[in-house]
Parts: sequence; C-alpha cells; structure tokens
Amino acid sequence: MIRVEVVWLAVEPIDMRAGMDSLLARVVAVFGAALPLQAYCFTNGRANRLKVLVHDGFGIWLACRRLNQGHFVWAGRHGEVRATLTREQFDALVLGLPWQRLGGAAAITVI
Repeated sequence: MIRVEVVWLAVEPIDMRAGMDSLLARVVAVFGAALPLQAYCFTNGRANRLKVLVHDGFGIWLACRRLNQGHFVWAGRHGEVRATLTREQFDALVLGLPWQRLGGAAAITVI
C-alpha cells in the first residue's frame, strides 16, 4: 500500500469530472503545496462520490469511490476550506460512517 502520514479534507465540494491535473491544481490552491506522503480528499455536492489524491514522493495517485446509497459524512465547518483527519477517521469516512464521532469527540462528559 501507499504510505500516507497525513490526510487532508477539502471542505468545499468539487466537480467530479475533475481529473488528476485539476485536483492537483486545487490542492496547490487550497493547501499551498502537494506534500509527499499526504492524501487530499474531495467530494461532490451530493457527497455520494469521493476522490483521494495521494502524493507518494515520486508521483501522484488518484482513487475514486462512490456510494450507491447514502452519502459520505463531510465537514461543514463554517469559514474553513480544509481539515485534517486521523487514519481512524479516514477509514470511517471511506466507509461512509460518521467519522466526526471518533476519538475525543465521542466522549460523554458532564454538562
């Protein structure tokens, strides 16, 4: 498998017709650069399709996934254009699970 150390989430939806070159240009515009061993995730407006662009240090990989039912749980943070995910959150995202509830966000505390 391709080694990925950091997973980034582009909050704004994209046109899924965008290819590798268009997505790479979007990564540079949003994140400043496409850094080695980092993955960049994009979705469409309906959030039923996911594209992941990975820079492995030598080249660029592009993977696509589509959900036939439901949608990917996406970040809708007001004013932000990017977010970072842990590996556990990325694994949940790809399965279509609510990744925001993993880790410390799932803790029940006294109010």
